Amino acid sequence: MNLIELLTLAAPVMLKGALYTVLFAVASMVGGLVLGTLLAVARLLPWRVLQWPAATYVSLIRGTPLLVQVFLIYYGLPGIGVEFSPVSAGILALSLNAGAYLSESLRGAIQGVSNGQWSASYSLGLTWQQALRYVIAPQALRIAVPSMSNTLISLIKDTSLVSVITVTELMLATKEVIATTFRPLPLYVAAALLYWCLSLCFEVLQRRIEKRLQRAHVQ
Repeated sequence: MNLIELLTLAAPVMLKGALYTVLFAVASMVGGLVLGTLLAVARLLPWRVLQWPAATYVSLIRGTPLLVQVFLIYYGLPGIGVEFSPVSAGILALSLNAGAYLSESLRGAIQGVSNGQWSASYSLGLTWQQALRYVIAPQALRIAVPSMSNTLISLIKDTSLVSVITVTELMLATKEVIATTFRPLPLYVAAALLYWCLSLCFEVLQRRIEKRLQRAHVQ
């Protein structure tokens, strides 16, 4: 079997795996964004009862490997009666991991908005929550987009780790084709190129969002 025949045979399986990779990454990004927003706000509020648990969570997640977190959720939690399907466990692990990193991006972006914006908001009679929602958050989002996009691109690559719990994304799909063709080198190279193409697509999307937010800020 020559290279063209090999890639033709592998293409449907690998492209389907790439589609699942994108779906996993986007779903995890949404879950991580919700969690990250809550963690960022908790760390900004002047209440230590919220600050400490949020800071501990972020430190714990950032200080442990994602693979360990996947194993803990999928293989460890059933020991106490909590079970997830492979897909649910994979998305949950990626969301919890992304939430920690996104929270730092959002917290830094919010703190990057000048104190004058807060003062102006308060002078208009806005509460802290209203100022954050209507004045600070839109400006912080423009600052946070690059780092948030980096997290999404990292998620594209990190989805390969959920193949260890039999989630059929790009890496597991590639391994399945290798198991029948015994041609690992060209197929792993093809998988790497697919990951690269997916990352490039999200980089283009990132630049477009940045330009749109920049135009809105200038206007």
